[in-house]
Amino acid sequence: MPPANDVANAPAKTRDPKAWHLALMLVLTFSTGIVDAVGYLGLDRVFTANMTGNVVILGMALTGAEDLPILGPVLALVGFLVGAAVVGRVLRRAAAGWTTASTVVLVLVGVVLGALAVVTSLLSGVPVEVGTTPPASAVVVTTALGVAMGGQAAAARRLAVKDVTTVVVTSTLTGLAADSRLAGGKGEGWRRRLGAVVLILAGAAAGAALLRWHIGAGLALAAVITVVAALLGHWRAHATR
Repeated sequence: MPPANDVANAPAKTRDPKAWHLALMLVLTFSTGIVDAVGYLGLDRVFTANMTGNVVILGMALTGAEDLPILGPVLALVGFLVGAAVVGRVLRRAAAGWTTASTVVLVLVGVVLGALAVVTSLLSGVPVEVGTTPPASAVVVTTALGVAMGGQAAAARRLAVKDVTTVVVTSTLTGLAADSRLAGGKGEGWRRRLGAVVLILAGAAAGAALLRWHIGAGLALAAVITVVAALLGHWRAHATR
C-alpha cells in the first residue's frame, strides 16, 4: 500500500494544468497561422493576428510604397486593440487559470470565425485566386477578424503560458536562440518554443492551401479548431477540480 503522503500528493500532480494549457495554446497558434494566411493572401495583404506585420506594412505604405494597403491594416490594428481591451476587462474580474469566462471568450472567437467564413463564402461565391483584388467588403472582414484575434490573444495572455501567445513568434524565436546551448544557456523550453514556431508556420501553409480552394475554408477550419480547444479547456478545468 503506498504511503499516505504519496496518495495525498497524487491528485495535485494530475491536476497541474500547465501541460494541458500549453497544448491548447499551441493548437490555437496553428489556427492563428491559418487566419493570418487568409487575411494576407485573400483579404488585401492584412495581418489580422500578427500586428507587427501590420505595423511594418502600414509604415511602408505611408511612405508611398506601391500596392500596399493603408485602411485595412489601420482598421485591423484598431479592431485588435478593441478586442484585446474588451476581453482583458472581462477576464480581469475572473479567477486565475482557465475559467468559464475563458471558455466563453474562445467559443465566441470561434463563432465569429465561423460567421466570417460564411460571409466571405457568400460574398465571393467562387474560389479565390491568390493575388487577385479582394472585394470592398474585405476591410470589414479583416476588422472583425482583428477584433476576434485580439480577444484570443488577451485570453491566451491571461493563461500566461510561457513563450506561447498564440499570435506572436518573434519573442519566441528570440528566447529559443538566446537561451540555447549555442548561446551559453541551458536550452530550457526549446520544445515549447520550437513547437509554437512550427505550428504557426504549418497553420499558415494550411491556410494558404485552403485559400486556393475557397476563401471561407480556412476560416471555417480555424473556427472549428478554436471552439474545440475552448470546450476541451473547459472540460479539463472542471474535470480536475
